[in-house]
Amino acid sequence: MIRFFRRFFLGKAAAMLAAVIVTFAVSACASTSPASSNEGALVAARRGDAAGLKKQLESGVSPDTVDKYGNSLLILAAREGTADTVAALLRFKPKIDHRNRSGDSALMLAAQRGDAKIVDLLLKSGARVNDRPGQHLWTPLHYAAFEGKLPIVERLLDAGADVDALTPNLSDALMLAGRNGHIEVVRRLLQTPISLERRNDHGVTAEEWARSKGNTRIADLIGKARAKRPRR
Repeated sequence: MIRFFRRFFLGKAAAMLAAVIVTFAVSACASTSPASSNEGALVAARRGDAAGLKKQLESGVSPDTVDKYGNSLLILAAREGTADTVAALLRFKPKIDHRNRSGDSALMLAAQRGDAKIVDLLLKSGARVNDRPGQHLWTPLHYAAFEGKLPIVERLLDAGADVDALTPNLSDALMLAGRNGHIEVVRRLLQTPISLERRNDHGVTAEEWARSKGNTRIADLIGKARAKRPRR
């Protein structure tokens, strides 16, 4: 009899404990599901998983979800994903010009990456090419020129990119392209009215900076273009 009651009460206690554990697990899953969904969307954006990202967004995840560095889903998709991922996300109307903690937008990182399809999608959706006048911030054109992405430079110029926009160290796109030896980008920028006399915060012109980096062909090219221009 004692053994019967012992088994009865132990069994009942075990059942109650199991019920408590199940209840706790269910409530824990319910409380963490939003976070795990957000993380799932971030992972999908990084991996270029358009179908997975679409599923997350349709389940209620905000298209403006960001990671701990301020990277939005759109920024991650533009930087690491695919054009399909970006296209899927754009259907949910994310903040297209959001910048992360480093000051980078989706268009800037797509330009730096040199992904023409993503750049085209972002431009078509109204991504901002220029910053407000007077601001000294990196722009998509700066990134494309710095990396020597001529097809992207072409697209940005066609979209109205300001060739006289300056980075925080007062460099323009021509200076960056010349410094890094991207002669075809330099040739293209020389077809615009970009200043050839401007000096950055180190006091050097695009021609001087290119020459100091050993890019003498570029320096000579800029020098010839400057000699042909009327004096202001």
